[in-house]
Formats: sequence, C-alpha cells, structure tokens
Amino acid sequence: MRKGISFLMVVSFILVGICSAGAGEIGFIDMKSVILQSDAGKTAGQDLQKFIEGKKAQRQEMENQLQKVQADLKKQASVLPESAYKEKELAYQKEYRDYKRFIEDTNEEMKLKDQELSQKLIPEVISVASTIGKKGGYVCIMDIGGGGLVYYSKENDVTKKVVEEYNRVYKAKK
Repeated sequence: MRKGISFLMVVSFILVGICSAGAGEIGFIDMKSVILQSDAGKTAGQDLQKFIEGKKAQRQEMENQLQKVQADLKKQASVLPESAYKEKELAYQKEYRDYKRFIEDTNEEMKLKDQELSQKLIPEVISVASTIGKKGGYVCIMDIGGGGLVYYSKENDVTKKVVEEYNRVYKAKK
C-alpha cells in the first residue's frame, strides 16, 4: 500500500511539474461530483436504485419466509419428536445460509453494477473535460479525487463547467 501511495505522489508531482511548466492554467475537477450531479449520472443512479429496490423485495420475501419457518419451529418444538425437530431445524439452517448467500451475492452485484456504470461514464466525462481544457486554454485538468493532490485553488475548479457541458452533450445524444 505504501508503494501505491508513493507512486501516486510521484505521479502527481510529475503532472504538476509538467502542467506548471506550460503557459496556461491548471484546472481541477471532482470526478465523483461530476458523475453524481450530471444528468447521465443521475440516470445511472436511478437505474441502480431500481436494481436495489428489486433486490429489497426479494430480501424481504426471504426474511418473511425465514421468520415463518422459525416461528413454526418454535411452536412445534415441544410436540415434534426429536428427529423430526432436528430435520426441520436443518431445513431452517439451510434456508438461513441461502439467505446469507443471497445478501452477499446482492452486495457484490451492486458493487459491480456501480463500477460498471461509473466506468461507462468516466470516459465521457474525460472527453468533456478535455474539450473544456482545449477551449479554456488549460495546460492540464486534474481530478481532485485522484489521491495525490494535497491542495488546489477553488478558483480553478472547473467541475461545474464539466457538469454543464456534459449535460449538454448527454441531452444532445438523446
């Protein structure tokens, strides 16, 4: 991990050196903010929310079934022979394991879906930021969320410009 942080710092210093050597301004964006605030990002967020809502319904159904099986098991504990009780208890444990596996799988699916949506949007945002950089005479535009940036001037933050331009480009594609 230290090597990764050191590498990011070295790359950041090199980029800052290269950018400051040119005859123009350095711009900054917050990629996460662009994705969250842009129309395309909001649409992707709604898609992810629909996915989550569908999984919530499945989870609730599984929880209700588990509660029902557990309640039946408690009611029948004194009536059932020990072998039948153990059999029903094993069935409950199997359902519970399936439920836990479903939760783990769903969490993994949500992470992957979120990454997939972000990976789709990032190249588009970079393209828009590049256009703004060329038109605005910026030497470079850096992502403040990239990790190696310690300080930046908010005056050179072009996140809002990128969001506005990205929204314009996104609406033009529709």
